[in-house]
Amino acid sequence: MMGFSCGDRVLREGRLLLGVVLAGALCGQMLAQVGASVESERARVQQDMENCRVHKVAGLPGSGGFASDFIETIASDPDPAANDADVYWALTADLSEAVPPWQRALYISKTADGGATWSAVARVGPQYFNEKIGEGLRNGFIASPGGTYFVITTQRGAFQVSPQAGNVNAAVVRPIKGPLVPDTPPKIPIPAKAGEPVRANVVDMTADGKRLFIGYGYFDRNPRLFRYRRDTDGRWVEDGEVERLPTEMDLLSVGFDEPKNVRPGFMYVGTGDQAYTLNLRSMDWSRVDGVGPDSAIHGMSVVGGLHIAACWGVYNPAGPGIVRRVTKATFLLHPTSDEAGPNLRAYSVEVDEERPTHEVVTSITGVYTSEDSGQTWRRLNELPLGEYRTAHFNADGTVLVSGMPGTFLVNPFSEACRPRLKRRK
Repeated sequence: MMGFSCGDRVLREGRLLLGVVLAGALCGQMLAQVGASVESERARVQQDMENCRVHKVAGLPGSGGFASDFIETIASDPDPAANDADVYWALTADLSEAVPPWQRALYISKTADGGATWSAVARVGPQYFNEKIGEGLRNGFIASPGGTYFVITTQRGAFQVSPQAGNVNAAVVRPIKGPLVPDTPPKIPIPAKAGEPVRANVVDMTADGKRLFIGYGYFDRNPRLFRYRRDTDGRWVEDGEVERLPTEMDLLSVGFDEPKNVRPGFMYVGTGDQAYTLNLRSMDWSRVDGVGPDSAIHGMSVVGGLHIAACWGVYNPAGPGIVRRVTKATFLLHPTSDEAGPNLRAYSVEVDEERPTHEVVTSITGVYTSEDSGQTWRRLNELPLGEYRTAHFNADGTVLVSGMPGTFLVNPFSEACRPRLKRRK
């Protein structure tokens, strides 16, 4: 056996120490470059906002293929003590046909500066979703208090996703027990076999992180809604099914009347045909008054009362459990025509908590804003043409909007950015 002299050992350890030093220097250099890149991007965003330009957001994870930078849904910290409104999370889906099936994924990303820059915190692989019937368009997504974990819904059910620091690919994904496809033939054919999880859709959590509601259904006229409680080991345990659902249509949206209250009194549920209220104490259902027939309720906001984004229009609050449809707006109804009117196919409605007269609606024909509580509206013509699905108000009043054309930061309510007619010389 060949031995090593003391000099050999010193030389070897010296080389190792030099390697560690060089590696540390290289790592520090890389971190400095990343930090400089982030600061540079923030500076570009600030410059665009100050000059009233639409800023296209870069840096969301994925291949960069079709719709990989489309934010499907946004989650904020439900904890009422959370005091940084510019920290929130986004769910994106990298499902382009150009991406090999085994590399397709859902990503959870975080911003700490109101959407200017993003960092991926968790990757959810293809074993947890099925791309059929709207995967990447109708997934539910919520954050726990403090953003320590998340709950997502997919075609394969509901999952609790716990990120692991420093490794996007190491997130712990736990299935949340839900209903299974029965042996009996469904009313409408579905892309799942008997014994497989039923597709999960809507999800919401109380502000204290102790109670969870998850909706299920496959557009098969058999929607179901379940309650869950948090176990001592941090897992979600089924606490019973909510009975007597007043609809056969799928559940499309959900929200508490007081999201920051640990024990809200009511939960609004939007379905494929109507909007309903669930009394969380008596567990009785009632219908939201004022919603037109056959209105698919794609999105809701409860800031200052219930606001609704529906298939055929936008609704503003008119009293407790009552809404009134916007009828005087001239929204562009379809991308291929010049027809205008109130019958907008709207996907989301957001209201600024700090400035409750400010509203944003995303739709099949773009993004619309109102600064007078929905009395008058204007279209953001500066955005690329296309269908937009999500929006989020930042603390400074700027808005993050996202859809098929990508994700953008806009400043539509700034006094300097309002459109004005120029006097001809």
